[in-house]
Amino acid sequence: MRRVGIPNSGPIDTSPARGRTATPRGLSDKARWYLPAALVTDAVGVALPVGIVFDATFQPHPVLCAVTAAAAWLIVQTARRRYTQRALGESRSGLSVVYDWMVLLGVLAVVRALLGEHSEPSVALLALTPGLLLTTACRKLTYRHLLASRREAHAVRRILVIGEPSAADYVVDQLAARTDHEYVVVGAIPVGLANLECGAPVAARLESLAPARPSADSGAVLTAARELGADLVLVAPGPRMAGERLRQLSWAVHDAGIPLAVLPGLTDVAVRRVELTSAAGLTLLHISPPLRRGVQVSLKEVLDRAGAAVGLLLLSPLFGLIAAAIRLGSKGPVFYQQIRHGVNCVPFTMWKFRTMVTDADDRKPELASANESDGLMFKMRRDPRVTRVGRILRRCSLDELPQLINVLRGEMSLVGPRPPLPEEVARYDEVALRRLSVKPGLTGLWQVSGRSDLSWDETLQLDLRYVDNWTLTSDVDVMARTFRAVVDGRGAY
Repeated sequence: MRRVGIPNSGPIDTSPARGRTATPRGLSDKARWYLPAALVTDAVGVALPVGIVFDATFQPHPVLCAVTAAAAWLIVQTARRRYTQRALGESRSGLSVVYDWMVLLGVLAVVRALLGEHSEPSVALLALTPGLLLTTACRKLTYRHLLASRREAHAVRRILVIGEPSAADYVVDQLAARTDHEYVVVGAIPVGLANLECGAPVAARLESLAPARPSADSGAVLTAARELGADLVLVAPGPRMAGERLRQLSWAVHDAGIPLAVLPGLTDVAVRRVELTSAAGLTLLHISPPLRRGVQVSLKEVLDRAGAAVGLLLLSPLFGLIAAAIRLGSKGPVFYQQIRHGVNCVPFTMWKFRTMVTDADDRKPELASANESDGLMFKMRRDPRVTRVGRILRRCSLDELPQLINVLRGEMSLVGPRPPLPEEVARYDEVALRRLSVKPGLTGLWQVSGRSDLSWDETLQLDLRYVDNWTLTSDVDVMARTFRAVVDGRGAY
């Protein structure tokens, strides 16, 4: 590690804060192939299918229609700023692509009316669909590559954190805990004399009380920002850094051409739930409540039960094969029933395919010392109670399929937090109990984020994020990611 001296702060480590191991490189260092890959995929992905389908179905002007559709798609994407350096690779969600694609349909409908073009609308819709799929695939590819780059501290924004020591510690620790974002802390400026515990380099210190001359604050901040090459100044407001002091600091930072961000003190609140207003010179953040009733909730209920019914019908042959394998593999019943807690702590009987020996529950106390979980759940990577067939079922998540019965009965949802055991709920605090504000799910953020490899704190954080921010579109995204997680098998034991 390279160490330098900063006046009044002693030797400090100027490498990135924990979580980044390489010298941080800016957003301009994103892979050069992102833009050409996006442009080629979008242009060819629309033009080629339109040309082929129009020619095969004898629609008028297939080449002209292909070129027009491709040009319109590029224009729509450009207008939506999808090709900017800041946006490239930043989104893995297909929802924004769907929105852009619907805009494309509207643009082409207007062009069609103006030019008097008479191609069959259903044929045009079919021909444009591959473009939607290819653009989505390209964005997911660049997103995964960008995540891998950021684990090496490439394509990031270097930030300088300012705040009272406890607030600065919290911000740095939160950002350092994960690498799926663009920020890497290169320094911190505490307000006051208390020590930082996060390990970030102390670039300077600000007085506890606002100085008589605002330039004392701005001079220290701007000097540190220039020396560290900070791309952003992030302020964590507090009693000693707020109001007029924060206002004058923002003026100085902006006048120096450095972007500034202010931490509002919220965690795990989706951006869509936040509305910014002002009153009497005060900036107000309005937080919309989580969805607990209304059209989306009713529609989720309908889709859950309909999806469970269709799933049980289509998977019935597979159920038969699994049942036969379980009976041949070990003595005991095919299904395993267990009491779990659902929404509002209401207990219900959860169904699973049996993956353990019949006396597994009686043997659990013997294995307590081998528990690999750091929280309230019991996890054991090589549990001796699991049968050979059961290990395969768990690896493929097939043991969970009978929970479609619980979904059909309204006790569970297709997507939601995992249903806990009564002994786990008995040890929940008020924060953990919030997991039970919605129906438990057959799958959820826990499954697409590592399953049993997650710590209890990580599992709880994911569940609370889902409970407070779920939407139907996020459920669709989780379902799509579940398939990849099941195929990958990571964390399934």
